[in-house]
Amino acid sequence: MSEKKIDTSLLDKAIKFAVEAHAGTERRGKGFPYVVHPLEAVAVAATITADQELLAAAALHDTVEDTDVTLDLIYDEFGPRVASLVYIESDQDANEEWRSRKMKSIARLAGASRDAKIVAIGDKLSNMRAIARDYRVQGDKLWSMFHAPGGKPDHEWHYRQLAAALKDLEGTDAYEEFVCLIEKVFA
Repeated sequence: MSEKKIDTSLLDKAIKFAVEAHAGTERRGKGFPYVVHPLEAVAVAATITADQELLAAAALHDTVEDTDVTLDLIYDEFGPRVASLVYIESDQDANEEWRSRKMKSIARLAGASRDAKIVAIGDKLSNMRAIARDYRVQGDKLWSMFHAPGGKPDHEWHYRQLAAALKDLEGTDAYEEFVCLIEKVFA
């Protein structure tokens, strides 16, 4: 029996674009290529949707924030919906104080569409999985690796606020795993 064929051309293009944009970069302190993270975000989002634009946005979610890629280029290459989803998931002002920047990001996400939240849960769950793995090994030394000035309490606040902002996804495996990992790390 043959598998059903679906058009993955947009996702394929986004994955190739993300691989090229993140080429030569390492996931902070992990020892593996950065692009593994956006690919995991795609895999998480795919547990909720097969929408190729959402999956493309998950693949591209860090390109504007962490590379020289501009939002205009994402718009030109992938269209307005993908660009909008990437915009919502990107930190807007890296020079702003950490908590203020995170508060704005959480507020933007809380008011965003379900589609944007699906892209976000891919990113946030991938991050929380990495934190949980590293915390098991490093314990509280882990928090010094991040930019949050208040260490573990700041991260706990951030991830609990993200869970509240993403509550529309309650009942999905991705959201339930996210909340479970938050409880495990910050209990």
